[in-house]
Amino acid sequence: MPMEKLVFYGFKHQQIPPSFIIPPEKRPQKLDLPVVYHNTPIIDLKGGAEGALDRSATIQQIFKAIEEFGFFQLVNDGIPEELMEEVMEVSKEFFEMPVEDRLSLYCEDPMQPVRVSSSIVYENEEVHYWRDKLRHLCHPVEEFKHLWPSKPTKYREVIATYSVKVRALALKLLDLICEGLGLQPDYFNGELSQMQSILINHYPPSPDPSLTLGLPKHIDPNVITILHQGDLYGFQVLKDGEWIDVKPLPNTHLVVLGHQLQIISNDKLKGVEHRVVSTNVPRTTIAMQIHPSMDCVVEPAKEVTDDVNPAKYRSFTYQEFVDSYLTSVIDTQKTTKPFKILA
Repeated sequence: MPMEKLVFYGFKHQQIPPSFIIPPEKRPQKLDLPVVYHNTPIIDLKGGAEGALDRSATIQQIFKAIEEFGFFQLVNDGIPEELMEEVMEVSKEFFEMPVEDRLSLYCEDPMQPVRVSSSIVYENEEVHYWRDKLRHLCHPVEEFKHLWPSKPTKYREVIATYSVKVRALALKLLDLICEGLGLQPDYFNGELSQMQSILINHYPPSPDPSLTLGLPKHIDPNVITILHQGDLYGFQVLKDGEWIDVKPLPNTHLVVLGHQLQIISNDKLKGVEHRVVSTNVPRTTIAMQIHPSMDCVVEPAKEVTDDVNPAKYRSFTYQEFVDSYLTSVIDTQKTTKPFKILA
């Protein structure tokens, strides 16, 4: 019964189902202590405009942030604050609707263009994670918009506008990264960025946050993720063997590199392992993810390989990678192992 697999429905019972209790060795620690935020990188994207005098400095800042942290936050990224507030509002409204109103979108097939589900891959997991999610494709908007939820009333209008603007932002960031890697400016403009999905995560209050996780340690499978995490704590990254809390800044986006960008850069850029801890208050986040098309061939770019630095990964289709990822999402080493070239 789909309803039984939705975390929010289970929370009505004020208890954690046994299948959602994380093994002791993987549980978050120090949740009873005050949250300590580290000085994580913030990039002012105003300097990244085409022809800007400080464009090269912005690129250097991005690469330094990726090298040290694997992610960065953006200010002056061109997305209106009003739009960010609206997209958060309709996302929260969707998960505030009666569970029954969402059941028509429930689906366990990760390849469906629109679906509501829980955890990661519910059917394949020994342990489930404390989140419900709405995921759907959103590029081109005209092709998918009619499939999106019809409630809340403004959902389709707001998400359509947000999808177009965040896609432009993502391609701008990829253009800056291309320049830093020495790639052609349009390297990501075709099949490597053809697919775009929005992932709206809803993390219900946990009766005991020390026993659950919103998401386990993982690296995103796609090229790049633009995350709107709202103003509530919960997102953590693994740095130097320790989990650090990323301070949520009002109306900013957090940029996370995925496996595909790491592979294309031949490990010059690396995705960051991150997770989401549970809290005792509801939390909603919106992740816009840029993917290759499923039949796109992915491989290290020729410009970043030579006799001294040979390719570390073989060629593969993104479909092949996704199939592997869905069976090993929480083991980041195992995820990429089938695609590595043995030295």
